[in-house]
Amino acid sequence: MTSMVKLSWREPRGLADVQSLVQGAIDLEFSTLPPYLYASMTILPDTNAPAKSRLQSVIMQEMIHMCLACNILNAIGGTVAITPPSYPGPLPHSVGGSLIVHLYPFSEAAVLQGMAIETPLEPIDPRVLFQRSPGTEEEVTIGVYYERLKLALQALPDTDWTPNRNQVDDAQFFQGQVFAVNNCADACNAIDQIVSEGEGTPKTPANQGSPLDFQNELAHYYRFWEMQKNRVLEKDIAPDRNDSGYRWGGPLGVDWTAVYPAIPDPEQFDFSKESEAVQLAQAKCNAAYTDMVAALREAFGGAAGQLGVAVRAMFDLRMAAIQALNTPLRNGMVAGPAFLCAQPVTTAAPAMGEVA
Repeated sequence: MTSMVKLSWREPRGLADVQSLVQGAIDLEFSTLPPYLYASMTILPDTNAPAKSRLQSVIMQEMIHMCLACNILNAIGGTVAITPPSYPGPLPHSVGGSLIVHLYPFSEAAVLQGMAIETPLEPIDPRVLFQRSPGTEEEVTIGVYYERLKLALQALPDTDWTPNRNQVDDAQFFQGQVFAVNNCADACNAIDQIVSEGEGTPKTPANQGSPLDFQNELAHYYRFWEMQKNRVLEKDIAPDRNDSGYRWGGPLGVDWTAVYPAIPDPEQFDFSKESEAVQLAQAKCNAAYTDMVAALREAFGGAAGQLGVAVRAMFDLRMAAIQALNTPLRNGMVAGPAFLCAQPVTTAAPAMGEVA
């Protein structure tokens, strides 16, 4: 497990390159949803409530981040592509270095993977040294990717921005959190929200990294860290002069055993030898996921009402996952959704050769 997501960066040479970099951000946000969903779905009903709520809040915010990134791309004249990745596999566009992302059932491996994806540039350290590999200062996190993207967007002329182009706002999705991007200032606000919710605010007034996002909630990295340590991260009312101002509090209440006996990476599993019930359950998962991807593509292409269709497909996927997770395989285990499209989903124009 790598300790930090890496990204090598190619400076954009014009609008098309900037559009490609924004598409890379969309791909990245979308790629985090299946592993986080798989971990959440595999928690047994009526168990692990604190972990479940943390995972669900992260998932909802990742969906918001994807919406905001899509709004940015549409605002600068791009065409949004929703491209389902395969698992296991690397994060899109060389993001993540050697990190291979898996669909893990809820487990310590799943939350460590979440930490690896969400690692901030300068994580706080509540009385525990956070070991960082040599050369860390040369590594670029997702947050730095977004900060460089912000600079690229700020360099675009005003004529490259088109107000009210295929925008999704909070009247359609996540009231009070998704907003239209009509200019560079809106795009910068969107990027600040994305980075804050993923990594926490870069600096506090005391010049320290903070685990809190702009809404004073724990950022994603620290929610995963709470689950991994099975402790609550809380503000230290009497901090030492040299510590972060936070401490590990009481138990979170994680039960690693209260999980469906789900296989990891179901895309790699051969379902052809399984029962008709197993195959039907997987087919329902694939169909719902396919419908969701298709509706998202249409929604961000400006089709009215399609975001509601995508939300209904997400609900169908959850129902199909429950059926799949309660249908035993021949080996006595179960399989959650593989997040496979039932038929090819046509993407928009290809992105720049690579984000590297």
